[in-house]
Amino acid sequence: MRKAFAFLALPALLAGCVTAPTGTAPSLADTDWRVTAIDGAPPVGEATLTFRADRLVASAGCNRLGGTWREEAGKLVVGPLMSTRMFCEGKMDQERALNDLLGGIPAATLSGDRLTLKSDKHSAELARK
Repeated sequence: MRKAFAFLALPALLAGCVTAPTGTAPSLADTDWRVTAIDGAPPVGEATLTFRADRLVASAGCNRLGGTWREEAGKLVVGPLMSTRMFCEGKMDQERALNDLLGGIPAATLSGDRLTLKSDKHSAELARK
């Protein structure tokens, strides 16, 4: 009888040894960001990202991008993205880079008031507004 009780009590004892998670990672929801670098270079003009509950609005200084977003295993999953279609002299390269970055399921690293996004081809450094 003692052996049966010990055998049945073992899972409960082991469950007590499991460490509970200390909390969840901070969410990007309801945050506003200023892009400080795209692919290592400062942006031409103001570039921003705004996260709301399930919507993202981004601008690289010319067009506005918008779409749904979610965080998944340290990655930022965005899309589909919609965009205005204006031409802005001197800003189109960074516009394409930001669009490609957001569509490339970038790794998202949040550290205090700094956010880093990195995909296979592009990266961005952001500061909380």
